Order: sequence, then C-alpha cells, then structure tokens
Amino acid sequence: MMAVYEITFSPTGGTDKVTELLTEAMDGEKRRISLLPEKEDYSRHVFKSGDICFIAVPSFGGRVPQEAAKRLGMMKGNQARAVLVCVYGNRAYEDTLIELKDVADKAGFVPAAAVAAIAEHSIMHKFAAGRPDETDQKELREFGKRVREYLEHQEKTGELSVPGNHPYKELGTIPFIPKPGKACNSCGRCAALCPVGAIDLNNVKKVDEEKCISCMRCIAVCPKHARSLNKVVLFAAEKKMAKLFETRKENELFLGEAE
Repeated sequence: MMAVYEITFSPTGGTDKVTELLTEAMDGEKRRISLLPEKEDYSRHVFKSGDICFIAVPSFGGRVPQEAAKRLGMMKGNQARAVLVCVYGNRAYEDTLIELKDVADKAGFVPAAAVAAIAEHSIMHKFAAGRPDETDQKELREFGKRVREYLEHQEKTGELSVPGNHPYKELGTIPFIPKPGKACNSCGRCAALCPVGAIDLNNVKKVDEEKCISCMRCIAVCPKHARSLNKVVLFAAEKKMAKLFETRKENELFLGEAE
C-alpha cells in the first residue's frame, strides 16, 4: 500500500497544521517525520517510488531554513513523488518554493505539486493572526483533494514550475534572539528541543547567537512561558514592517504540467 509521509520543519506548529489539512484527503497509511531533532540520522529515511511525500517548511526571510534543507538533503527520495509546502506569515515567500524544489530534486524526490500557505507569523503574531482561519482551512482541504486527484490521474508527473529566482536571495540576519525571564526555572526543555543546539544544556540562560535561527521553538515549548523577545526591538520591527503585511495574501496551489 502507498505510504503518505508528512516531512515537516515546524518549530512553532503552524507548518504542521497546514500539512495536516492538506493530507486529510490522502488515502494510504500516514507517517510523520520531523526535521527538527538536531541529533537525528536523517540518512536512514529511504523512500519508495510509490510513496507520496508532503515536504513542508516555513519561509525564513524568503528562503528554506538552512538546517531543514541540509537534513532533507540527507534523505533518499528514490523517485517518490513530493508535494512541496511553503508556509509564510503573510509577507512574501520569495525564493522558498524554488529552493525547496531544488533540494527535493537533488535528494531524489520528484516534485509533483506545491502549495504556498499562510499561517500566523511566528515572530510578530499580530500579522496573519489566527491563520489558517476557517476560510484557509476549507481552501487547503480543497487543495489536498486536487493534489490527490492529480496524482491519481497522472501516471507520470509533469514538470512543476514554482515562483522564485536563481540565484536565491541572500540570507539576512534576523535580530530576534529569545531570552529567558524571571519565570524560568531552568527545566532545560528549551535546550533539549532547540533544533540547532543554540541553548546551553547546562545553563539555559546562555544562548549561542551565532547558532540561533530565530525559529521561536524555545518560546513555543516553554511550559512556564518564560522565554520571550526584546519588546522594544519587536515593537520597532512591527511598526517598520506593518505596510508589508497589511494586504491579506491568499494560499496558492501549483500542479505539474499534464503529461
């Protein structure tokens, strides 16, 4: 029986939520693979040509998170068909989809379809707040049905075209480094679950700012809600970028050309 894989890099849960909506319509056994664990041997994941793999990442500054790209690149696609999913916070996803397509191609997957979807911004939560909302959820479920129908009726996947540019846009530095507050009891959960090992396991108040990718996972998993961003820096960023977020962006679906 065909297996359906959800391969996701979802530090705060938004990417997982979008992927779950898209895969609701899919038949077959569903299996989930997280690209978050730092110590995982991702080369052990070997797929079959009949498998369907939903590969989903958030857009970090218009690019694929580099750790996600590296870990995905260790897998062996073996011509399994891939549905590429880019999740972004209502600004722009720029070169994320085309980079994800290149990474999937190189790993041996066959990109068949792609989705760009909106979810609440993981840093500035006021932007795209509550998304995917009810309208989004209905649309993403419909996208999932259309993807299933496409895959069922295409014996051979046609060339998939997605937006983006070569070379990709340069990676920028994001000045958002979460730090612990007084409520922190040094339980270590943030350090254990950081996808890049940026938090010292022996002293969670110590953060390697060179390693930190500003994914906000430490904030999302803290049981005491003790980690946060500098409020002054966050407020200034929200004010500066407000115009880029004011227009509601819509979800997009891309299917490979019919053979």
